[in-house]
Amino acid sequence: MIDFASLNQAFAEDGSPIQPCKVILKHYKEGVEERFSTGQTPISKLVAERAQLIDEILVRAWNRYLDISIEACLVAVGGYGRGELHPASDIDLLVLLDHEDLFESFKDPLTQFLTLLWDIGLDVGHSVRTIDDCVREADQDITVMTNLIESRRLVGSARLFSEMLEATGPGRMWNSHDFFEAKWNEQRVRHAKHDDTISNLEPNIKESPGGLRDIHMIGWVAKRHFKTKSLHDLVEHAFLTEAEYHTLIEGQEHLWRVRFALHLLTGRHDDRLLFDHQRTLASYLGYDADHANMAVECFMRDYYRTVMELSRLNEMLLQHFQEDILFKGELGEPVSINKRFQKRGYFLEVTHKNIFKKYPTSLLELFLIMQENPELRGVRASTIRLVRNHTYLIDEKFRQDIRAQSLFMEILRQPFGITSALRRMNIYGILAVYIPIFENIVGRMQYDLFHVYTVDEHTLMVVRNLRRLTTEKYAEEYPLCSQLMSTLPKEELIYLAAIFHDIAKGRGGNHSELGAIDAYDFCRLHHLSEYDSHLVGWLVRNHLVMSMTAQRKDITDPEVVQEFASLVGDLNRLTYLYLLTFADSRATNPAAWNSWKDSLLRDLFNATHRALIRGLENPLAQDELIEEKKSAALYQLTLQSIPDEAISDLWATFTKEYFLTHSPNAIQRHTKAIIDTPKSALPLIQMRQTEKRGGSEVLIYCLDRDNLFAVTTMLLDQLALSIVNARVMSTSDGHSLNSYLVLEQDGSPVEIGQRSGEIIDTLSDGLRLEGTQPFKVTRRIPRKNKHFDHETFIYFTQEPKLQRTTMRLVTLDRPGLLSNVGQAFAECKIRLKHSKITTLGAQVEDIFFITDRDNQPILDEERLNCLKNAVIEKMLE
Repeated sequence: MIDFASLNQAFAEDGSPIQPCKVILKHYKEGVEERFSTGQTPISKLVAERAQLIDEILVRAWNRYLDISIEACLVAVGGYGRGELHPASDIDLLVLLDHEDLFESFKDPLTQFLTLLWDIGLDVGHSVRTIDDCVREADQDITVMTNLIESRRLVGSARLFSEMLEATGPGRMWNSHDFFEAKWNEQRVRHAKHDDTISNLEPNIKESPGGLRDIHMIGWVAKRHFKTKSLHDLVEHAFLTEAEYHTLIEGQEHLWRVRFALHLLTGRHDDRLLFDHQRTLASYLGYDADHANMAVECFMRDYYRTVMELSRLNEMLLQHFQEDILFKGELGEPVSINKRFQKRGYFLEVTHKNIFKKYPTSLLELFLIMQENPELRGVRASTIRLVRNHTYLIDEKFRQDIRAQSLFMEILRQPFGITSALRRMNIYGILAVYIPIFENIVGRMQYDLFHVYTVDEHTLMVVRNLRRLTTEKYAEEYPLCSQLMSTLPKEELIYLAAIFHDIAKGRGGNHSELGAIDAYDFCRLHHLSEYDSHLVGWLVRNHLVMSMTAQRKDITDPEVVQEFASLVGDLNRLTYLYLLTFADSRATNPAAWNSWKDSLLRDLFNATHRALIRGLENPLAQDELIEEKKSAALYQLTLQSIPDEAISDLWATFTKEYFLTHSPNAIQRHTKAIIDTPKSALPLIQMRQTEKRGGSEVLIYCLDRDNLFAVTTMLLDQLALSIVNARVMSTSDGHSLNSYLVLEQDGSPVEIGQRSGEIIDTLSDGLRLEGTQPFKVTRRIPRKNKHFDHETFIYFTQEPKLQRTTMRLVTLDRPGLLSNVGQAFAECKIRLKHSKITTLGAQVEDIFFITDRDNQPILDEERLNCLKNAVIEKMLE
């Protein structure tokens, strides 16, 4: 509570008020923290009360240092002007002077006034202007105009403040039309900066879509156009219903609680919900884990659902404003579409307010009509409200209605607008009532760095990625996928699989298995054939298998491909699964999608396609595959006049696995480079971009040594390169042939030129150094990664047919990780044959194919435990 007596005493005494004010603010802060944490006081009162406290201090300070007879006034602007202050909010002030001649005489007392505010710890931003200055600045900058709309006189000349409001009013500048259009464009730009989604992992409470700024946007337009004083006045103007107003205020108060807690936690003005704070905030705000979700996931789910609802209201109200302000009198007469819907201008509306009660299935028909009439820009606000108010009509009887079922399937079968229709259905709340289990994933987040969207947003992104493959505009983006998409006999089946693939997340159990049952039941309910229903269910059940096979297994091994082909069974399933996997991977974390992952999936698709064409009963044997590759490589080398004897001698030192894991082109390229390089010129280091493998290949051929892998990976890490694949071979004559596929940190291949030259020089110098211990990697762990607790797991499996052991490492990503593993291999006398490096957000799942020094699998449990302990110890150093 505000201690008025102490405030009066602080400014009544002759001494400095600095220390007394500091004490008052400190005691107030402590009391606020107590009242907030225990929920004793509504957040709206706390926010207003802090603004009132600052009012009281500023008024007393003004009266202490400034001559009240001077024609000037102190004005609160921005959020402070609205009477809202959070613990670390900026205090924005306008000092309004009657004329410029006062600037000089006002300078010293104003400096004393501001110095006091800074000395007592207030974060004050101020400007000093005349009315003419305000007019000039506001005319040039919509932000200044917006601040003046929210201005509030604190102390000083009321006449001056009133004249300023008059001079900057809509009759003089920024009429309603211009103001709304400018603010609407400003919101679009702001949303674009946040990827036009509410679902970012680290959202901004204020600026992200559905955030507090969207509420402010509504208030600004209302104040400018309707001259309202509060949001509730929009109810009287019939732009909001009473229920919608309460939803708006409840959403605002929820965001206020989160922002208030964030300011108390950090002690500074920062509105980003960073990973650094999310867990602590969840605990502070009283969230507990449930049977399938962490407390932080429950906290963020409530946040996302709140901003989704606020985003819905923002869209509806801005549509109202657009019709009333931008298109007033310009929408024209309605044009009939059918007896339920009509066009008015470029917008769709119902023909009567009781349409949905009379024809409930029109709640789905609306979205189909929007698809069939692409010239329509949107739905009229009055119709959006009717949709929102009639979602209760979508009940079990509705879902069993063949007309509703046919409409939904027709939406998925349209040639245009499927993504837009599903997004609009989600925003209006229709999708979650028509498919009730979809409600469970709305706003659901997964607390990791791999899944960058809420589950519902990710699901719609998968549909969007699939739809892009059907449009000519994007045909050259991923040509194979676009070509395959055009061959699907029924596109709607893959959209259904996309909608259901993650629908069971957060329910406990295996979401793929549970979702497959849901998908099959939904398909049968919608009268799909048994075959089609089983296909959709199978896709949902297996939607992770292809990516896991590509990333975790050696797909150059014919037996791995044969096993996957046996699971898939036929070419139709393979095509559907490949496209779904591609779209899912791109939508999970677009920033982590790169050409390497694209090439992995494509290679597995092509290998499986060949296996299915050959027939599952006729698998390709390893020896047959090796001979095919050797013959193709030898033919190319002969054309380059490389002596057969030199080729034969070199290949005799290579392992069988080398030929299995490399293409004929790679074999001939490596062979030529080694033969052309004198032994005295080693190490041989080459770089090239390889579009097929989706990255840049680093080839190293040199004398073998125990810590070669550790040193090489350390050097590549220091060069800020991401290693996505490593193929390591020790030859029988004491050399090592290593091939690394690397990407820059942004996922792009290395530019051949100065950058590749730097890499080659660094590797060459580093590999020539004597000694067995590599240097330490000095790059820091990324900030985001520090906030995820991942235990380290190491698993071993045996591959007797390939005479090797597989080590799977699951741990938190960090600089120098591969170098640590390499050092452990060297200490334990382990040979690395091949590795697959997979980063999933903050977590890595790396696969290492290893043997002992005699090229035999490691079967001794004691030795495997020794290796496991060595890897963990190196990671902790």
